[in-house]
Amino acid sequence: MRRRSLLPAITLLAATLTVTTPAPSSAAPAVFTHPGVLVGTSQLDFVRDKVTTNQQPWRAAFDQMIAHPFASLSRVPKPRAVVECGSYSNPNHGCTDEREDALAAYTLSLAWYITRDNRYATKAIEIMDAWSATIRDHTNSNAPLQTAWAGSSWPRAAEIIKHVHRNWPNSGRFATMLRDVYLPEIVNGRKNTNGNWELSMMEASLGIAVFLEDRAAYDQAVSIFRTRIAAYVYLTADGPLPRTVPGSGIDTRDEIISHWHGQSTFVDGLSQETCRDFTHTGYGLAAAAHVAETARLQGQDLWGEVRERLRHAYGLHSRYQLGAEPVPSWLCGGSYKQALGPTTEVAFTALSTRLGIPMTNTQRLTERQRPAGTDKLFIAWETLTHASNPR
Repeated sequence: MRRRSLLPAITLLAATLTVTTPAPSSAAPAVFTHPGVLVGTSQLDFVRDKVTTNQQPWRAAFDQMIAHPFASLSRVPKPRAVVECGSYSNPNHGCTDEREDALAAYTLSLAWYITRDNRYATKAIEIMDAWSATIRDHTNSNAPLQTAWAGSSWPRAAEIIKHVHRNWPNSGRFATMLRDVYLPEIVNGRKNTNGNWELSMMEASLGIAVFLEDRAAYDQAVSIFRTRIAAYVYLTADGPLPRTVPGSGIDTRDEIISHWHGQSTFVDGLSQETCRDFTHTGYGLAAAAHVAETARLQGQDLWGEVRERLRHAYGLHSRYQLGAEPVPSWLCGGSYKQALGPTTEVAFTALSTRLGIPMTNTQRLTERQRPAGTDKLFIAWETLTHASNPR
């Protein structure tokens, strides 16, 4: 007998307006913690111990990472002065090269931290130096997203190399690259885009702000993040319709439904991009989790602010990604597109392992996908860095 889905608790009753509430004041730390972008020293020490003592799933995750081309000691970086990325990377003039070199630098930095083999650090430095000596701009329609994706990975690598390895003569030039080439493209966000864009832009902005110790950029990233995550994941407490980003021009009932890709009924955890596809939704949720995790390392509890949105969002999407039950007809016309991707580890660890929130469906999906690899965009090796990591 087919399991009957419960009707949504909230249905559209009338035209709506933007719902806004005052956000808590943002505050960069008085003293920045380094390394402190997505991963910190105690986390990395936990991982290093698990790998060197051959404990699972960390050992399998490490073996997966070290065998990947991103960890290759013969990698040759491919920097460009101008990276041009159109919609869906068409044209693709350096887009893939930049994203993958940034992820390779992060991969090599992790490999160095765990093994202490200096060849990995040397290669990571070579890649970062090549790009900081060359790149001057991002152009075309996908420039903000491209900048965000690469700009999310670069500071993760740079934090480990500068503050743990330390022997990096050109770290100042790399900082100038982040400040002059990356940050201006992303720090102000994009109000009328799909939410994964702005959430990724804030992830990169926050990571760069930590590396640069830029308090103003940190505060702005957190402020924009708070507004966007409230407009990206719906909770019943928001009212009959989702919140919108002030100034986005998305104000009426019809405009909101169109922005939510035709979805007209709303339940806890629904994302603005759920009915676009789960893949882009995964990008947005992963970026949000990365922001909260970096803020945690800097002593700020964004997890406490977003826990309800993210636990419901991952629960809802994991439930249907698992395929154990049909998608109800009221949700995206009864079907979803594509996969959520390797996006659950950071949020699952923060919310379930650390905060003790039961997340049955998210746990099943997370464990089924281990070891989580890389999407070759901005997500990499999160089973290794975050699985059951209490620190």
